[in-house]
Amino acid sequence: MTFFERVYEALKKVPKGTVVTYGQLAYAIGAPRCARQVGYALHVNPEPYVIPCYRVVNRFGRLAPAFAFGGEEIQAELLRAEGVEVRSDFTVDLDVYLYRGNL
Repeated sequence: MTFFERVYEALKKVPKGTVVTYGQLAYAIGAPRCARQVGYALHVNPEPYVIPCYRVVNRFGRLAPAFAFGGEEIQAELLRAEGVEVRSDFTVDLDVYLYRGNL
């Protein structure tokens, strides 16, 4: 399985209404120093409606300003539709919404 495939498979395990960080995904697939590569994998996501890349935020809970599928406004809409509160500064409270299960 390629690096990108491992990222996509791990991300599919993130439940609706939660988010994960790039670093969390990198760690989960055994590549803890590859958070930026995770971001690139998500940017070229071949199945954006199957692989929920909009559930990924940075380590501070910030949405992606250059979200590949429509910008941070679209990412915020998708998260809000799942019950995630997105603040006006396009951040998410990680204490509340961060997924802490196994990926």
